[in-house]
Amino acid sequence: MAEEKPSRFLMKVDLVSINLINCTYMAKLKTGRHTSAIKALRQSEKSAAKNRGVKARIKLAVKELDSCITKQDIEAAQKVLPKIYSLLDKASKKGVIHAKAASRKKSRLSTRAKKVVKQPSVK
Repeated sequence: MAEEKPSRFLMKVDLVSINLINCTYMAKLKTGRHTSAIKALRQSEKSAAKNRGVKARIKLAVKELDSCITKQDIEAAQKVLPKIYSLLDKASKKGVIHAKAASRKKSRLSTRAKKVVKQPSVK
């Protein structure tokens, strides 16, 4: 006896269930059924993922600066600060954060770094 092949009906049901699972990602719809909305959702999820990565890199750099400040390591803080400026400028250029928000963060970080320079190290 030969093995039984699954019927065409079952194959179609499986494909429909797979498409229902992935309906937000793949627009297997007839024309005129909000395909543009599905595409916009895909695009927004993709850009949100990119934006999260950029913001995470900025936060890690700021944490590195904070650790330098707590250790009173002025040279390391002065090396990290331009890197943070660059990350913030690139993020504002691409629209991840607002330009004024980037400039506000740069200003606050620079004042934090200057406080370390002015304070004598107490050990």
